[in-house]
Amino acid sequence: MTNRNQPDISMQAFEACVEMGKLLTSTLDLKEILQVIVLKVSQLIAADNWSLLLKDEETGKLAFDIVVGVDKKLTENIRLSPGEGIAGHVLETGEMKILHDVEQDRNFYRKVDEITGFQTRSVICIPLKTQGRVLGVMEIINVKDIAAFQVQYLPILKVLVDFAAIAIQNSHYCDRVFQMSIRDEYTGLYNARFLYQHLEDLVQNDPDHQKHFAIIFVDIDNFKDIVDSYGHLKGSQVLREVGRTMNENMENRDLLIKYGGDEYVIIFPDVNRNQAITNVERILDSIRKTSYLPEESNPVHLTASFGIAMYPDDAIAPKELLIKADQIMYSVKRSTKNGYGVT
Repeated sequence: MTNRNQPDISMQAFEACVEMGKLLTSTLDLKEILQVIVLKVSQLIAADNWSLLLKDEETGKLAFDIVVGVDKKLTENIRLSPGEGIAGHVLETGEMKILHDVEQDRNFYRKVDEITGFQTRSVICIPLKTQGRVLGVMEIINVKDIAAFQVQYLPILKVLVDFAAIAIQNSHYCDRVFQMSIRDEYTGLYNARFLYQHLEDLVQNDPDHQKHFAIIFVDIDNFKDIVDSYGHLKGSQVLREVGRTMNENMENRDLLIKYGGDEYVIIFPDVNRNQAITNVERILDSIRKTSYLPEESNPVHLTASFGIAMYPDDAIAPKELLIKADQIMYSVKRSTKNGYGVT
């Protein structure tokens, strides 16, 4: 006979699945989806701590994304490599682990407890996996009744974890599409679409025109001769290599845009005219000294023409700033090339 005072587990599970299905089809906000999933798990499964760790696509390491039961600030700087700790082991193998006593497992990693002041006794760690790829893990620490969990809650936990994996994969797909829309396909640099939006944001966020930044238009001199001599594929390689040269001579806060053809745009934030000139001279000098297509028997040496315009001194509207810098750059190309111009 069913105890009316006990929650109907099957109904709770059904309601959680329905809510997650609705959420997945109504929002692309990954953080919101994952927070709801972890909240549902914490409501269904009695434990001391619930956390969701996501795999960083670049480093391959796990980082705590959602944490319930421990101060999130304590986990912000913790990173787990594949194979490191129980979570890292699950990330590496893609297999769930249920440990009644973590002290009996050689993969147990005490450093997290030392940092957070938490005491881990038992762990349930399940991979967030889709299409054979592990995207992260969910950990439930110190479950009150592991035996009951395995019978009653493990099936619904697997469903909720699958929802989380789907949400993460969808987020990755959306991010890739977005990056494709704002990146140049040959150089990987930001493109003109991104430039226009970025400039609009800069100007809109400075209604009193108190900030200063420089817009630099750059054009590679005699690029057509390079394409005629080496072909279009090698020409694209030169564009990538020139972009690398410029980036290596810029600060992290500076922005390099592949504008189109053999043209680039640089934004130097928080600089005056003299500082912008110094930056351009450094980049131009490096371009002159660099050999491009070094694998060729006859590497390419080239120069470039630069036009410098200042916000808000030369113009305030983004379009006018770009036109100003472009006009100055073409003035250099028509006269000397291999140099820069400034108002």
